[in-house]
Amino acid sequence: MIVGVCEQVTDAELVARYRRNPDLFTAVHDRYYRDVYLYVAGRLDTQIAEDITAETFLLAFDQRDRFDPERGSLRPWLFGIATNLIARHRRKETRHYRALARLGPEPVMEGHENRVVTSVAAQRMQPHLAKALAALSGGERDVLVLVALGQLNYDEVAQALGIASGTVGSRLSRARAKMLALIDKEKVHG
Repeated sequence: MIVGVCEQVTDAELVARYRRNPDLFTAVHDRYYRDVYLYVAGRLDTQIAEDITAETFLLAFDQRDRFDPERGSLRPWLFGIATNLIARHRRKETRHYRALARLGPEPVMEGHENRVVTSVAAQRMQPHLAKALAALSGGERDVLVLVALGQLNYDEVAQALGIASGTVGSRLSRARAKMLALIDKEKVHG
């Protein structure tokens, strides 16, 4: 019943409620867990994503009194915590992308024609994307992935990373240009 009520309230009201009763923080978890998990899983493997997502909510709970609803909503705040935790794993992330870049495509699975075509295209693209992502600076990669996987807008990315919206735009523009330059269209499309 508490969760149903909290789904209908704004983030500011939810914060006010869980500050009075910390047990209500579960409503924050219920409201945003999926978004944070999908973002982290897009950045890291799923096993680490579960750990990082859990740690994100643990830190958010521990730091719940630091959240200022006047600076924005809970979603970008949680994405900022998750991004900072991902930064701790930055070296592993980069090694992961480099390893993917060295891998050749996996054998195509049997199945429906569209599934095969999609699988082949994804397999061909994976090492090129991984190599290009590994070549981006940490800031460019954070912005690109928050927009692409987290589906945050510029203001939300700015809040999550603690940077100006203009910086988000310039980093995203540089990241896109680098990605296009680094992905060899001839190799990808044959």
